[in-house]
Amino acid sequence: METVLRAVGIYLILLIVFRIAGRRALMQMTSFDLILLLIISEATQQALLGDDFSVTGAALTIISLVFADIFFGYIKRKSNWIDYMLDGSPVILVENGKPAYHKLNKTGVTLDDIMISARTNQGISELDQIKFAILEKNGHISIISAEG
Repeated sequence: METVLRAVGIYLILLIVFRIAGRRALMQMTSFDLILLLIISEATQQALLGDDFSVTGAALTIISLVFADIFFGYIKRKSNWIDYMLDGSPVILVENGKPAYHKLNKTGVTLDDIMISARTNQGISELDQIKFAILEKNGHISIISAEG
């Protein structure tokens, strides 16, 4: 039972940490982000397994984490409020070529991030060619061109 409680506890802690870190943390990773992720995964493994390095302990931990993920997915589908609290909502960062600077600052997204997405996904090279730039719940930036 201790293994299950550890797994669910670590799951909740990571959920809260990444919610606080914001969707910017879920965008494309830099080398620093990769190093941080590796350190977090090692620390998480130590916390999850404790002194139990058995196959049974690892299997129980994995099953507990998957169950917690399924459970929270189910809860998010049933409650819009919980979905909002866990994942937030899409944020319009640019509207009709005009950046919403207060939203950019709040989300930690830069105009350069938006323009990278615009060039990569839509072939757009100028800010005024963007009708909407939207930071999605999954951390990706959707671009809707002014022509489309």
